[in-house]
Amino acid sequence: MSDGTIRVLLADDHPVYRDGLALLLGSVPGIEVAATAADGLEAVARAAETDPDVVVMDVSMPVLDGIEATRRIAAASPRVGIVMLTMSEEDATLFAAMRAGARGYLLKGAGQAEIVRGITAVAHGEAIFGPGMARRVADFFSGVAAAPDDSVFPQLTPREREILSLVAAGRSNAQIASALFLSPKTVRNNISNIFAKLHVADRAEAIIRARDAGLGR
Repeated sequence: MSDGTIRVLLADDHPVYRDGLALLLGSVPGIEVAATAADGLEAVARAAETDPDVVVMDVSMPVLDGIEATRRIAAASPRVGIVMLTMSEEDATLFAAMRAGARGYLLKGAGQAEIVRGITAVAHGEAIFGPGMARRVADFFSGVAAAPDDSVFPQLTPREREILSLVAAGRSNAQIASALFLSPKTVRNNISNIFAKLHVADRAEAIIRARDAGLGR
């Protein structure tokens, strides 16, 4: 991006959509389509070859899915901004993409202006989410932001208090794992420890104890 032009790699397994988007972006001043890829493995290879500023990545692709391709590209070239452009509105997919290193998440119904805005934002180091996505991200992390200090349930570790706060906010184990970038097994183990330390029998009782202490609100 030395001359101000944003070089983009497009990865999507649907040729009509991929070629149409390439044509669309190629007509936008300041954006150059450096390469295209039809699957995740090809996207990783093309990213290494062309060193783009931004990768626009589909999630569901053959050979290697977009999440794993994102993880590999982000690990090899941290400066590359990756925008997921997908049909999936699932929270699990959104947070898996973020965990893998994506800095943007747009739905395929997005218009040209929104896609261009997302590419430009990510190229300049910002994060971008489509309508409704930003609110969901904020909602997920609001429980984390409200995590208590060690004066609340001092027998718990900071991580256990963080997880308990999200449990009290009504998050499922899968949602907690995505929000905190943990494995589901780690979340389960922490919740078991929380139950034991608080001497509660189940999740419902833990939620009551936590909310009585001001967590999860």
